[in-house]
Amino acid sequence: MRGGRPRAGGEWRTRNGSLPRRARRIPRPVLPDVAELQLLFAELNNLHFNGEIPAHRIAYNARFGNLAGRITYKPPLIELSPKHFKDNPAALRETLLHEMIHAWLYARGENPGHTPAFKRKMKELGLSSIYHDLGTAPPLNGSEKRYIVRCEKCRLEVLRKRKPPVHARCARCRRTIVVFEVVEVREVSIERRAARRDQRQPTLVPTSGD
Repeated sequence: MRGGRPRAGGEWRTRNGSLPRRARRIPRPVLPDVAELQLLFAELNNLHFNGEIPAHRIAYNARFGNLAGRITYKPPLIELSPKHFKDNPAALRETLLHEMIHAWLYARGENPGHTPAFKRKMKELGLSSIYHDLGTAPPLNGSEKRYIVRCEKCRLEVLRKRKPPVHARCARCRRTIVVFEVVEVREVSIERRAARRDQRQPTLVPTSGD
């Protein structure tokens, strides 16, 4: 490097003894990949929940706006927002623990909402609030999927870009499916009572059979 000289161990410094500008850059924190997320889930499950939480798939969802994390019970899935953690990776562990409390209560047959039992477990784990202070972030990419396909027997739900054909059936149980079209998506306030969670959905309109 011009104007510098190597020190012991091969470290380059400028003439005044300071590190070069490039060497002083602090690298951005790197989020764990999905394989590392699965290992973290297993570690936290054994450490804080005695391994009582069934296997969940842990994934990132870049479309979240104000959500830092979300859990789905069927199929068992925990999604985390990479935008919220790119500058604060330490908060990822707390958010994952939050969603795991929901999963733990659900596995025990208890109300998985933000109940007194949920808050007692939060306090036990050192979590301070059911709300995050990571701010909001615009989705990195919006979803083009406009149809929700639901089986009323096995309760399987999937998203589709195109309307399914008239005689389409559930791939799992071969029963008739119900198709909803998403006509509006808007931000809503999160209800505190888990009994109201079914109201926190996009506006859906059942499509005709044509």
